[in-house]
Parts: sequence; C-alpha cells; structure tokens
Amino acid sequence: MKILYFAWIRERVGKTEEELDLPASVRTVGDLVEWLKGRGEEYAYAFENQKVVRAALDRVHVRPEAQLAGAREIALFPPMTGG
Repeated sequence: MKILYFAWIRERVGKTEEELDLPASVRTVGDLVEWLKGRGEEYAYAFENQKVVRAALDRVHVRPEAQLAGAREIALFPPMTGG
C-alpha cells in the first residue's frame, strides 16, 4: 500500500511517502497507525498522539475504524486549519 505523509508527520517520519506490504493483522486505519508506531522511534514520535492524526483513503477522509481493504493509497496528516 502506498502511504503518504504530510506536514509535521512527514517531518517526524523523515519521508514523504513509502510503499509497504502490510501484515494481515492491519485491517483498519487505526491498526495501521498502531503498527507504524512500532517501526522505529521516528514513527513512534510521529504518531505519539494518534488521536490527532487524520487519514484519507484514496483521497476520501475517513475515521480510524475505516477498513483498508481495497484501498490503494492512504494519506496521514495532522488536523488542518484555515486562514
């Protein structure tokens, strides 16, 4: 799955995107974020407060319980403000 990182998540992870083969146990957006936290200290830092992380599956905003099955791309980003 293609994973895109934006804003301070990108800065903390140290990359803009990556292609990953996810384990079968990663079924939802929340599962993915939890799994990413275990990939290294940069990921743990990026997702330390996963309640503020927002996600989009194939460019559609979704909640943490959204299923990943069938998605080609997931974007992870912090809350956005206007201005």
